[in-house]
Amino acid sequence: MKASALFTDLYELTMAQAYTVERMNEPAVFELAFRKLPRNRNYVVAAGLGDVLEFLASLHFSDEDIDYLRSTFGFSAPFLARLKGLRFTGDVFALPEGTLVFPHEPVLQVRAPILEAQLVETLVLNQIHFQSLAAAKAARIVEAAKGRSVVDFGSRRAHGVDAALKVARATYLAGGTGTSNVLAGRLYGIPVFGTMAHSYIQAHDCEEDAFRAFAGLYPETNLLVDTYDTLEGVRRVIALSRRLGGAFHVQAIRLDSGDLGALAVEARRLLNEAGLARVTIFASSSLDEYEVQKLIASGAPIDAFGVGTKLAVMEGASHLDMAYKLVEYAGKPRLKLSSSKVLYPGRKQVFRQSRNGIFSGDIIGRFDETLPGKPLLLPVMRAGVPLTRVNLNDSRRRLRLELSRLTPVLRELDSAQTPYPVTFSDDLQEDLDRLTGHLARCA
Repeated sequence: MKASALFTDLYELTMAQAYTVERMNEPAVFELAFRKLPRNRNYVVAAGLGDVLEFLASLHFSDEDIDYLRSTFGFSAPFLARLKGLRFTGDVFALPEGTLVFPHEPVLQVRAPILEAQLVETLVLNQIHFQSLAAAKAARIVEAAKGRSVVDFGSRRAHGVDAALKVARATYLAGGTGTSNVLAGRLYGIPVFGTMAHSYIQAHDCEEDAFRAFAGLYPETNLLVDTYDTLEGVRRVIALSRRLGGAFHVQAIRLDSGDLGALAVEARRLLNEAGLARVTIFASSSLDEYEVQKLIASGAPIDAFGVGTKLAVMEGASHLDMAYKLVEYAGKPRLKLSSSKVLYPGRKQVFRQSRNGIFSGDIIGRFDETLPGKPLLLPVMRAGVPLTRVNLNDSRRRLRLELSRLTPVLRELDSAQTPYPVTFSDDLQEDLDRLTGHLARCA
């Protein structure tokens, strides 16, 4: 992803100039985390790390960027000179993409001179926040489908080009079969699916003419049968199979309107009676995890789902209260005590515990603590150089394994009565209490 260094909020630059004037350039640690889960969510999926690493590795201000900052905001010449030569030189620790993440746990940790660490906040938060939510939404739909294929159909109603591409990638990460978006297929190596829209049928005088022409050009196609009358469309597919005989190789029919469950039952009956049991049924039309779950529970004989708008806009949980917060500067832990937004001080590590192969709880501790469980934050960048390349297939496998180790109740669509346990270590609590007391004395 190629993003300009100007993809930042103005206050990052005003603070950066203030740091420069005050000669504040000690190492700072910022952590990215969220405080609570959205309604009806039991987990979030860490995603978007690759885009962050690519941005940090290529961070620079062009001559045009510097000219814009000078002419528009009147930043000083010494500060602009510093920006002109700026490169990211810091270290990054992160949860591997595809890891399940819960409230208060750092998804990503940046350690760099404070000016560098401050300037990258907007992009880091933008990419991790969006992609993590998209992957969580897609994972819920894939879980609801119970092994049936799920294809991303949402690009046309996504909130912009970048969002469409990232939703397609997130869907595949979450176990989806592929996407309808050709550019996403090229960029990420995702399987691409698609055959026809209603306009193709409408452009022909007769539906059967459209079916015959399309199947002649694409023998193993999926025929859309609901342009006029769904079951009559199915009968026309059957008639085409009789006309073509051994040359009929249509793989599926697609239902895109009406009572999908009832229509699938009747379509399946008609196809089976015609000897077309091998022809599968693909369903779309305003689907989300709840509609998919309902169709599966009803026994609807649907083999695959195309999920569009509600996936692309992450309906039901479009945002997290995710924040990028300073936890250490110049070797000293820092905290925040705003009402309902207490920030534990210092650099942290997350330790994940398991019992009989099932995740049993996480402990958030000091970065240098040794606690029971597996440390989750791993080094991914050192001195501005990525240590790893995020691989989508590895992330996909990781998430599948992570979900298999989550208790069944936490994989349900509704919020669990007992959330996944996340606690803070005693040492971290002591740090908070000590620093809180220090601030009280300063007052």
